[in-house]
Amino acid sequence: MTVGVIDIGTNTVLLLIARVEEGDAITPLVYEQRIPRLGRGVDATRNLDPAAMSRVIEVLREYAALAARYEPSVMAVCGTSAVRDAANSEEFAGRILVETGYRLEVLSGDDEAYWTYRGAVSGAPGAGRVTVVDIGGGSTEIITGDRTTIGRRISLPLGSVRLTERFFRHDPPTPSEMDAAARYTDGELALASHFPFAGSTLVGVAGTATSLAALARGMKAFDVAAVTNTPLSRRDVEALSVRLRSMTAGEILELSAVMEGRSDVITAGALIAQELMSRFGFEAMIVSERGVRYGIALREAERLLR
Repeated sequence: MTVGVIDIGTNTVLLLIARVEEGDAITPLVYEQRIPRLGRGVDATRNLDPAAMSRVIEVLREYAALAARYEPSVMAVCGTSAVRDAANSEEFAGRILVETGYRLEVLSGDDEAYWTYRGAVSGAPGAGRVTVVDIGGGSTEIITGDRTTIGRRISLPLGSVRLTERFFRHDPPTPSEMDAAARYTDGELALASHFPFAGSTLVGVAGTATSLAALARGMKAFDVAAVTNTPLSRRDVEALSVRLRSMTAGEILELSAVMEGRSDVITAGALIAQELMSRFGFEAMIVSERGVRYGIALREAERLLR
């Protein structure tokens, strides 16, 4: 069956139209990304900005036109960190319903972690024990398990946009700002210290991981196939983190078109990835684009088959 999923994140709005078959097999038909940054300022104000909401709704209208060509059996529209943190999320949901006809589902951190994991392992058929990490704009999900069972999961208020807005006042950030961000990151990651990471394969999903892979490979434009299921070593991540923290957002943007909409927050994303790999002893990360929207695609297919 064909299903559609729109993932409204803190930084991005992602569209997936996919064919889902038995055995968690997902074949993407449409993969689109826009970066309206809905979560700008949410960490400080706990409210979604009206202009940011309008930007997202314009993206939803565009996606609706794209999806109509494929006649999906269902369209799921989900909001994650910025939406669940905002006091005016119901207002946003109301606007979406009136202006697009879509009903917004706000995923809890626990649900986001679960469906991120389901989506990630659908694209890693050879993996045994797995740790999935999704470094988003507003939150980071860490989940351990195997192909059939999830062990532990946590959603932390730790993301590239949140970290940038909370700690970075200069461009590039000062050493003291980087130190403060690193301390906060380490404190949040400590909440997952008891997870059974030993012997598992680290799979990094979604924008931060794929963007770091693109930079590590010197890609000038984004190519999903070129970064999917490719390894990124801890040394690669550390080198990128050191390099990015010395560059302005403008200089980072010049590195690659992949940095459009991310150039001012990728330094924070790289810091989170570096700290996570170091704290938990991962020497490499397998990069995948299969984040929460792939898991939600599986969920919707399973619902239709009941």
